[in-house]
Amino acid sequence: MTEAEQLDILVAKCNTLKKEISKVIVGQEDTVNKVLTAMFSGGNCLLVGVPGLAKTLLVNTIAKALGLTYNRIQFTPDLMPSDITGSEILDAERQFRFIQGPIFSNIVLADEINRTSPKTQSALLEAMQEHCVTVSGKTYNLEKPFFVLATQNPIEQEGTYPLPEAQLDRFMFMIWLDYPSFEEEMQILKTTTTDHSAEVEKVLDAQDILTLQNIIKKIPVSDNVYRYIVSLVEKTRLKKEGNSLANQYLSWGAGPRASQYLVMGAKCTAALKGKYSPDIEDVNEVAIPVLRHRIVLNYSAQAEGYTTEDIINMIIKETI
Repeated sequence: MTEAEQLDILVAKCNTLKKEISKVIVGQEDTVNKVLTAMFSGGNCLLVGVPGLAKTLLVNTIAKALGLTYNRIQFTPDLMPSDITGSEILDAERQFRFIQGPIFSNIVLADEINRTSPKTQSALLEAMQEHCVTVSGKTYNLEKPFFVLATQNPIEQEGTYPLPEAQLDRFMFMIWLDYPSFEEEMQILKTTTTDHSAEVEKVLDAQDILTLQNIIKKIPVSDNVYRYIVSLVEKTRLKKEGNSLANQYLSWGAGPRASQYLVMGAKCTAALKGKYSPDIEDVNEVAIPVLRHRIVLNYSAQAEGYTTEDIINMIIKETI
């Protein structure tokens, strides 16, 4: 079977996967698409939304539909790095034995990640980038595929520890969840306040995901798309000639990892649409979730009422 035929089969399965997820998750189609795009691209996601928007339920449902192992870690101020990675204990034979922590799973839900200390947040850095953890000088590989899906509450800032730029940069997408529409909330009420229960069937398995990730990496990209991506990211950087928007409204721009994730996100977006190569439209589709946590607005932008999304859209228009 050729890779093109394999891709067609996997894309069909992905469409079935979305239908299975919709049995439990009402609405949020764009969020589901973006999370799956990040996962199939081998990236991690940061989900930001007020309480009650089914962030945890979404991750749990996706894990079931993908047939992957899943662990949820509730981040609290007293959580220690060893509570995530695991630790060595002295067993009955007086030998040190490593006990795996909840990070040893295909999908790790880091719930309210900004509620724990920077020391504990940093315990995820090696796992997110290298897909391994080091404890007492020994390195343990994590099972593939491996994803960190973290959540944040944007309104409660008291007692939180904002994620540093180095950790934010490890997330491929920052996805903002919005309130459901009137009709969607009606449907939520009808399905959650009765004895209705939906069973999610497994559609893909770990090997399918690894195969899809491998095929997506091999998708060709034309030079004009590469040039567009580099131009787009460069326009977020300060003190560059012609970057009037960045110089006027930004205090920090995106690094090379943004360009890498734009390429991978565009490839996966194109593949899930049945295309065999991404175009500029596919890049623009993932530009906001890739860039919104990699650029920092300055006082002028905030004073004039601009949001990060506004500035990204302005840069896209200027680049095109």
